Amino acid sequence: MLQRVHFFMKKRDGEKKIEKLLYELATEGILTDVVVQKEDNCMWENVLLEEKEQSAVLCVTDDVVCFQTLKRKSIPVVAYLHEENRNEDFSQAEYAIEEIEEITFDSLKLVYQRLTGQPWTILSTKRCIVRETTTNDVDAFYEIYKEPSITFYMENLYEDREEEKAYLEDYRKKVYGFYGYGIWTVLEKESGKVIGRAGISWREGYDVPELGYVIAVPFQGKGYAYEVCQAILEYGKKELGFYEYQVLIMEGNERSEDLCRKLGFQDAGEVMLDGSLHKRMLWKAL
Repeated sequence: MLQRVHFFMKKRDGEKKIEKLLYELATEGILTDVVVQKEDNCMWENVLLEEKEQSAVLCVTDDVVCFQTLKRKSIPVVAYLHEENRNEDFSQAEYAIEEIEEITFDSLKLVYQRLTGQPWTILSTKRCIVRETTTNDVDAFYEIYKEPSITFYMENLYEDREEEKAYLEDYRKKVYGFYGYGIWTVLEKESGKVIGRAGISWREGYDVPELGYVIAVPFQGKGYAYEVCQAILEYGKKELGFYEYQVLIMEGNERSEDLCRKLGFQDAGEVMLDGSLHKRMLWKAL
């Protein structure tokens, strides 16, 4: 949980630009420090926390020496870029801010979660929470996928759980970190149990995003898939600007076809995929 934000600034009007943000952080109970660098004195060195406290800290800086020091110490840090430091080397920055006066607490919180490997909560429905997948979900996934009916119409997990964990960790960094979306984990609110996966992906050779989902057998037939998929379609439209989706449904998978028709997907022909005939269906926002 983010508890403190340090601002280490060289830009002379930098402190004035974050006045609104500082007020918002204070109302959220976040402690802040603003250190304005003078000449070549590394004043920020005096306020860096001890190693054991740094897990609750996010730093924002336009000082390249400060930035590089924080990276070496594995302290979460965001680069602040402006006209006075454009030629300095911030190439290691995973996140950078340009219009710092437009930054909000929510955006800093999400960046902090990403930098510290914490999953983003994507959306919430009446009965479910959809969040980014973590390697802690792997055991639940193997429990879901051991049912033959699950893997009859979709690809199975890796046989080796460690391979699956490595794949998910790579996916978290390269897909969530780059696109900001992907296939997520679905949890039932009441029990907190992982009950499936759902989300948005891109299939090679197609120019529209694809909706995908899987719900554990004990939770099928209760409307969870419809509830979650409908919310994802709306999320994609409002937050990602996606107004069209496709699904590819293997021949014989009538339950998925019925669900997609209920969601508003329409027939768009048939395609061969991995040697099997699939029905292609499209959804377009109204």
